[in-house]
Amino acid sequence: MHTRTATGRCGNVRIAHVIGVALLVAATSRTACASEVVIAPSRMKAIGTVDSRFQSYNVEMVEVTGGRFWKPYAEGRMQRDRYSGRPPIDLANTRLRKLAAALSPAYIRISGTWANATYVADTEHAPASAPAGFNTVLTRAQWRGVIDFARAADAEIVTSFAVSPGSRDANGAWMPDQAQRLIDATRSLGGRIAAAEFMNEPTLAANNGAPPGYDAEAYGRDFRIFRDWMRRSAPETLILGPGSIGDAPSPSGSGITTRDLLAASGPSVDRFSYHHYNTLSPRCGVHDDPLQALSEEWLARTDATLAVYRALRDAFEPDKPIWLTETADAACGGNPWDATFLDTFRYLDQLGRLARAGVQVVMHNTLAASDYGLLDEQSFRPRPNYWAALLWRRLMGTTVLEAETPSMPDFHIYAHCHPATKGAVSVLLINTSRKTPQFVTLTGPAERYTLQADRLQSTTVRLNGEPLELAANDGLPRLQGRPAPAGRLRLPPASITFLVMPDAAACR
Repeated sequence: MHTRTATGRCGNVRIAHVIGVALLVAATSRTACASEVVIAPSRMKAIGTVDSRFQSYNVEMVEVTGGRFWKPYAEGRMQRDRYSGRPPIDLANTRLRKLAAALSPAYIRISGTWANATYVADTEHAPASAPAGFNTVLTRAQWRGVIDFARAADAEIVTSFAVSPGSRDANGAWMPDQAQRLIDATRSLGGRIAAAEFMNEPTLAANNGAPPGYDAEAYGRDFRIFRDWMRRSAPETLILGPGSIGDAPSPSGSGITTRDLLAASGPSVDRFSYHHYNTLSPRCGVHDDPLQALSEEWLARTDATLAVYRALRDAFEPDKPIWLTETADAACGGNPWDATFLDTFRYLDQLGRLARAGVQVVMHNTLAASDYGLLDEQSFRPRPNYWAALLWRRLMGTTVLEAETPSMPDFHIYAHCHPATKGAVSVLLINTSRKTPQFVTLTGPAERYTLQADRLQSTTVRLNGEPLELAANDGLPRLQGRPAPAGRLRLPPASITFLVMPDAAACR
């Protein structure tokens, strides 16, 4: 989209200056109003690329081992206990594998707070209790399940290692014995660890399983041990780090800053990783109003956090690609509306923002646990964010384009080359206004995919008016677009629309 300003019947109008579409623009400019933009694929330019596994997800280590995780709101009585016990996730489940495979290729990150104190057993079954200095046990059979799932879903494994007292020598220094056991088990089972962080969220070490009094100096010492061991024992595995959270203004405080961590460890990562949540959930004491979930301030929190970590990357690890290895709307299991269509605006807007900003990988937390899961943890049935993820996977390729029209209040625009059709562009249009439609002018025909719901906090989403649901034998529905002719297109209030259009020179 290339725009300039002209005066028409509606006042100041944004019209496109596009070679070959002058007649169309002249005709449509007579009826276009000030809020309208013109979608002109021929003028879009490539501004970067993202990893082929850009859209990825987490399966928490505690899901693999079984244990206490964030209690879903449906279980009730949250004020008495914010956790609930859960058995190990069934990674052999046919529905789970089929739905995960539909999002491939992806990364699957097996990590989280509980991974910081998980003992890696070299047996098929867990002992009666975890060894001293650990909280839980990962068996060989459970890790085999991860490897088999990753293979079936075309998902490369990302993980982190235990840093709890049981993983340390008499002087308190980290030992790689447990990490080596996981590397060896992975290889012997025919798997591969594509990338690894030293630990999960070192900025929150005091609450994350590290020894009491753990500080940046201890982290720096341990990370250097980890780095040297990784270079020797698993040179094929990317080193991610630091995997921090809490440096940006947010409800979650931090005892250790990322700046101190990076200063103590020195340049040493292959990819710079960080975590981001817009807020904390009611489980952790924060009660946000769902009315703000579509606000510009809420959606822009993604940018604010990235700015903090990009600056730290530039200072300590210049030019290293950035990965967001854990994210969702609300930490501590998600907000009550995260399983509904209301959060889909944030989910897709975040992907669009980060791809445009050059972030290479975004890992949603979680695939299928608690209220922020893409899938319901009991039935593995898709939630609205899953359908959004599936549309992104099928329509938004790795080449990112400059839309040439900046996003406006209540209206956000992102563009990528189509992943399969040469010369085609996919444009993502997000109308966050609850009452006002938006209008755009198309310079050529398009295939339209519009997501809406009867209520914003509905667990059912409609694509072009039809409810999205699994068919018999867990078959995925046809995600079929509807023709949209060149000219003026109305985008309903509180809707998300993908457009696929031909004639994008940057995508040939």
